[in-house]
Amino acid sequence: MSIEWVNQAIDSLRAWGRARGVEVDADEVRLLCDYASDYLNVDEPGDFAPETFDELLLSIYPRKVIAPPESAPQTVAAARTLVDYLEDTRQVPGITAAAMRERIAGIEPRLPEALADEANFGMAKSLFSSIGPESLEQSVAIPSGEVPDLGEAPCDCPGCSPLPAVRIASPDALLAGLADVPLWAELHGPGPHAEPVAGLRPLLDAEPRGEPLGQWARIVAHLVEHDTGGAVTGSAEADHALYDLLDMLYRVRTRVPVAVIGEYLEDAADDAEPDVAAALDRLAWCGLVEVSGDDAGLTPLAVWALREHYLTLGLDAPQAPDLAEADATGLIGGLLDGVPSELAEDDITRWLGRRTAAEAAAELLGAASGVPAVARGIAVTIVDRLGAEAEPAVRAGLDDPELRPHAIHWLAARGLPAPSLTQEELLWVSVDMLALALPAAEEDPDVFSENMEASGPPAHLIEEMWQVDHPDVVEVLELLGRSLADGTLAKAARKAAFKARSRAIRSS
Repeated sequence: MSIEWVNQAIDSLRAWGRARGVEVDADEVRLLCDYASDYLNVDEPGDFAPETFDELLLSIYPRKVIAPPESAPQTVAAARTLVDYLEDTRQVPGITAAAMRERIAGIEPRLPEALADEANFGMAKSLFSSIGPESLEQSVAIPSGEVPDLGEAPCDCPGCSPLPAVRIASPDALLAGLADVPLWAELHGPGPHAEPVAGLRPLLDAEPRGEPLGQWARIVAHLVEHDTGGAVTGSAEADHALYDLLDMLYRVRTRVPVAVIGEYLEDAADDAEPDVAAALDRLAWCGLVEVSGDDAGLTPLAVWALREHYLTLGLDAPQAPDLAEADATGLIGGLLDGVPSELAEDDITRWLGRRTAAEAAAELLGAASGVPAVARGIAVTIVDRLGAEAEPAVRAGLDDPELRPHAIHWLAARGLPAPSLTQEELLWVSVDMLALALPAAEEDPDVFSENMEASGPPAHLIEEMWQVDHPDVVEVLELLGRSLADGTLAKAARKAAFKARSRAIRSS
């Protein structure tokens, strides 16, 4: 998926809505754009066509999204908002927009049934729902609707708060970015200079003139460590809190809502009312922060310089590998180690871009056999993005007992010839996909319980799961016994867990 065009489209959509007083469900529209990009070859907003909505809303959305039938009006409204935006911004002509609205009107009465029809998505969607809205978000990435608590900076002690591994841009990319930083250009221009430039000029002489990145590292260290008296952000209090703010953004490793940064600066300023927009503009002018719509985060240059500063302090500041350059095992392992969703999407997109669909599927499925369920789930999730050209490699997975149920689901979901799942295979894949949810369920049992209540396995399936020869069956059933809100289902899961434990003892 092209994260860039989707982000730009959503930013533009929000601005369009504000300008016209239109209420925009940006999260729902983003979901539609994401899936259109992933599965329907939509590479920019103008690629939407009337037929796009048929496949998007009646096939892909019901297969991928955990949503009750009563949520259909929200999804339809988001689709109509998207069409209004596309027409109003002249990204599609009026006649095309009219045809889109006609398609959506025909889809509207059918969508609730599609969302309720288990045959439309099989067991896979129900069980992947236990992971949460994004199956690859297993890190400090900000989940939808949540923001990190920036109210208190963590301890700098590496034993108390170790720094996460961060992705570092290449030296060439850093140098190219440095040339576009207004502060850097001002530093190298003729004087006289105002603050903060005047106080930074002596730092240029501390490094050889041919070492611009070394100079940049010293500049950033000075800005975050010294009392700049408001020369950086326009507020002495905000300047004093600059280290903590940038440190937190470094640890989060992704953009955060501007409103959250505003709350942080307000807390730092006590009773004062900081001009958040002006502070962000000044931080962007200094090359420290980049703002995209309603979100902001560190620039690659700031990430690099902060890591250099941490290293000079003797802290362990690990560097994350570029997963796009890894093999399938390395890609899966890196994602399991925890990567913010935006970076994960970029890694996956670039990894897939270096291979044909058949090559990617063969590598991923080869790495998915004989591994823990969580790793296999990541591999299967990525393979699920691939189109029908991956069929030969996926069909080869029918010969592997662990991959066979997943391969059957993949083939059937694309209307390709596929064998039916046997009862044993259905039970096995149910346990396998629930095992994928174990880490996230332990971290947030309430969300897991809600997802299971909305689309979890039925009672008769739970009652039979104890028979499955799967290494995680006991743990999965115990999790269901603790988490299911329905007392009858929870009791069935606890009884099945007891049978599975007894079975394991007898066979050992």
